[in-house]
Amino acid sequence: MSGISIVVEIDGVLPVDMLERLAGADTTPLMTDIGAVLESSMRERVEDTKTGPDGTPWAPNRAGTSTLLETGRHLRDSFAFIASQDQVLAGASWEYAHVHQDGAVIKAKDGGRLSFLMGGKRVFAKKVTIPARPFAGISTDDESEIQRVTREWLQSHISGLGEGLQ
Repeated sequence: MSGISIVVEIDGVLPVDMLERLAGADTTPLMTDIGAVLESSMRERVEDTKTGPDGTPWAPNRAGTSTLLETGRHLRDSFAFIASQDQVLAGASWEYAHVHQDGAVIKAKDGGRLSFLMGGKRVFAKKVTIPARPFAGISTDDESEIQRVTREWLQSHISGLGEGLQ
């Protein structure tokens, strides 16, 4: 399992008494907001932008249809997140999601040929390469949105923050 850690460094930015007030705060609502940001971004990538979190456009599919969307309902419908006090996990639960995230080479068993329909025609191949089309990850827009919801959460939990938090 791979993941990304986001660490919010507020030590030295806030007075000690404010840090003490934050120590016992329930951060589950913040993690839930971050999870919602990430889930929304995955949906946007599949439904609209057709780009990875780093902005790289996905390779088009051979059928010329909307990549990962026409038959990708299983993928899109499996996007979810789980939030807890100290972490959020966001991704897709569909059993083939990793193929689209990381790419894959599918080879025929026993050295034969693969057989499948493409555009209504039967196609045979020794192997099929599915390019990576990453949908999970944190884009620069996601990063900005996560910073925004984190600032809002901090401001709602500590009175008198003022301009000190950017």
